[in-house]
Amino acid sequence: MKELVAFDLDGTLAESKQALLEPMGEALADLLDVAHVAVISGGDWPQFEKQVASRLPERADRTKLWLMPTTGTKLYRYDGEWRVVYAELFADDEKAKILTAFDESLKATGFVPEQTWGERIEDRGSQITFSALGQEAPIDAKHSWDPDFAKRKVIQADLQKRLPGLSINMGGATSIDITREGVDKAYGLRKLNEVSGIALESMMFIGDAIFPGGNDYPAEQLGLDVVKVKNPEGTLAAIAGIVACLK
Repeated sequence: MKELVAFDLDGTLAESKQALLEPMGEALADLLDVAHVAVISGGDWPQFEKQVASRLPERADRTKLWLMPTTGTKLYRYDGEWRVVYAELFADDEKAKILTAFDESLKATGFVPEQTWGERIEDRGSQITFSALGQEAPIDAKHSWDPDFAKRKVIQADLQKRLPGLSINMGGATSIDITREGVDKAYGLRKLNEVSGIALESMMFIGDAIFPGGNDYPAEQLGLDVVKVKNPEGTLAAIAGIVACLK
């Protein structure tokens, strides 16, 4: 019997950087009636608050919800308001090294888009995230830029040479996330196991990037039962099936 269902966010629960649609909020509320729910993604807390926390119906049992920004290097719980449980942050010199490597890698690989929307590199404290088209890029532009991850795999390979000892993973529609070595969704899920007391074998994971190099793949490598989806519509179907089985 599964006690907790963990989800990726962008591409799984919602479109990239977009808020949950009402049907997804209702589906998560149904799931929270029968299980704990975790959301683990590369976005920082303001994005989680905008996309998830503020979009749940009043009936949702938020005390069973575990929100894990920046690939699980932060954890937020609800006790009448959302509070940070822990946050593991980069030192200033680590951040500077990563930002320099990004600049050098983008020049070396030549992936400079004709148009960008907003900042392309975001300091999330415990994670540095590169968004190829900028933080505010429209959904259609994001989906058409690198649908098969081929461009980001080239950038990822170059960054791995420049930043040995750091984890570099692809996420969302145009993003690359950099965290400390060993920090990926498997790391976050192990932290969740430690803090929640819920055994890993009692968890399952749902995501859209469960493939080698994808930022959801570590959940499968960890040994969790996983459900691979293509989009939020597939996630809705998966949640309906899980709720039916757990009731």
